[in-house]
Amino acid sequence: MSEFKSKVVVITGGSRGIGRGIAEVFAREGAQTVIASTSERNLATAADAIEKSGALKPLTAALDLRKLADCETLHALVTEKLGRCDVLINNAGATKAGNFLELTDETWFDGFMLKFFGCVRLSRLFWPMLTEAQGCVVNIGGGAARTPSSDFLIGGSCNSAMANFTKGLSRLGMKDGVNVNIIHPGLTATDRVQDLFAQRASAAGKTIGEISAAAVARDGIKRMAEPADIAELTLFLCSEKGRHIQGAAIPVDGGSTPGYY
Repeated sequence: MSEFKSKVVVITGGSRGIGRGIAEVFAREGAQTVIASTSERNLATAADAIEKSGALKPLTAALDLRKLADCETLHALVTEKLGRCDVLINNAGATKAGNFLELTDETWFDGFMLKFFGCVRLSRLFWPMLTEAQGCVVNIGGGAARTPSSDFLIGGSCNSAMANFTKGLSRLGMKDGVNVNIIHPGLTATDRVQDLFAQRASAAGKTIGEISAAAVARDGIKRMAEPADIAELTLFLCSEKGRHIQGAAIPVDGGSTPGYY
């Protein structure tokens, strides 16, 4: 019997890409997943596919996690329907790329409100349940936290903030019995990355294909990651085998991080 059977796993940004991949592996292992995003249609598609695979159908929540009230609604939904949370995956994020001089305050605020403040608020809201369950938090950051670029300053800054928050929260986790770690994916084959390539292409006056090929060549990797690459590591970090991993920031980027840290 899987150790995740009867456990509750909450995944933000869980309808597509990396978040959906994470939901699929936890559901495969018997967990009751809860997936949240803004799109009811994408959530329904993901939930139906997971159910058809033979796993428990995820509970879905169409919310805007930029808003504190919607973070509170997600917490209330899990409390009312399931009464526990064993794992929290903070994956939602939609920071924009582009020319720095053209990125407005509103664009910066929007990126941080979803990815950073959504992570902070949900960690705070779910912490009592995570403490009771002796559970886990895994935050999904990004390689730009360690490798900044001038055309992705919002994402890089936000990911760096998440990494610092994760390390600090892990110190509380050591006391309360909650494991807290962060994964930094590199280039990953998701719709989100295609959107970023389009934004960068527009800023640079190039095609999406040129931006994609240049990104792979620049990183020196053989392929982009797949969501499953990040999902399987997430599962391990939340398993009993990963219990001694605390406050870690782990890249899943094919080796493209240039520094030793």
